[in-house]
Amino acid sequence: MPESLPETIVRASRPVRYAAAAALTVLALFLLVKTFDAIDQFGTGPNRPINSITVSGEGKSTSIPNIAQITFTVQETAASVKDAQDAATKRTNDSLAAMKTMGIEEKDIKTLGYNVYPQYENRAMAPCYPGSACPTQSNKISGYQVSQTVQVKVRDTAKAGDVLQQLGTFGVQNISGPDFMLDDDSTVTDEARAEAIKDAREKAELLAKQLHVRLGDVISFSEGGGYYPMYSGYAKGGVAMDAAVAPSPSLPVGENETNVTVQVTYEIR
Repeated sequence: MPESLPETIVRASRPVRYAAAAALTVLALFLLVKTFDAIDQFGTGPNRPINSITVSGEGKSTSIPNIAQITFTVQETAASVKDAQDAATKRTNDSLAAMKTMGIEEKDIKTLGYNVYPQYENRAMAPCYPGSACPTQSNKISGYQVSQTVQVKVRDTAKAGDVLQQLGTFGVQNISGPDFMLDDDSTVTDEARAEAIKDAREKAELLAKQLHVRLGDVISFSEGGGYYPMYSGYAKGGVAMDAAVAPSPSLPVGENETNVTVQVTYEIR
């Protein structure tokens, strides 16, 4: 007997229902995976909130300077620019020639500045009487001053006093220094930085222990600091020194201290 029409429709619709159920299952799984993925990205993505602590560390390293830096200025005044330049050039060249005879190389001599300034003489336009306004004064050029500033690097610190003595012999004005320093301070800076980072790490570990958290990766790092040399001044306030030979001054070198400070931010978990 032929099957009834309703039974035929029910049997024919079963595959469709199975396919629809399977499609709904796949869609549900897809939405579930996307939901968990969104939650995971919220917790670990670039915009997730990060718990962190920031600590600072300090480190220092001492060193014996191996160079002395001396700066001097030659000043000459004359009625004309040429005469002032000639006088300044002669005094400077004589001084530098003496430096070279002491073993200072050309590469360690550096000009920091060369200047020419007019010198003015103030002249009243008319007599100035007490209790009355004085007439305007006129400025007239009376001469020219030429100055040259030179920096010398003395690699044998024991000769620093002899260099100062020689400069005084040639009547050089405005001597400053020596500044005792290291020719290359990268090694001592590295040592001070390593000590500062260690100090910061120890502080971070102690703080994490007190907060009952664990340290994670370093999030940010910054560094600052500098070195502090012992300074010895030797100058005559711009007055020419006596050309007579003076004894070389005693110049203790001492030590330099290089300080480095760091700031480190750690993730905490």
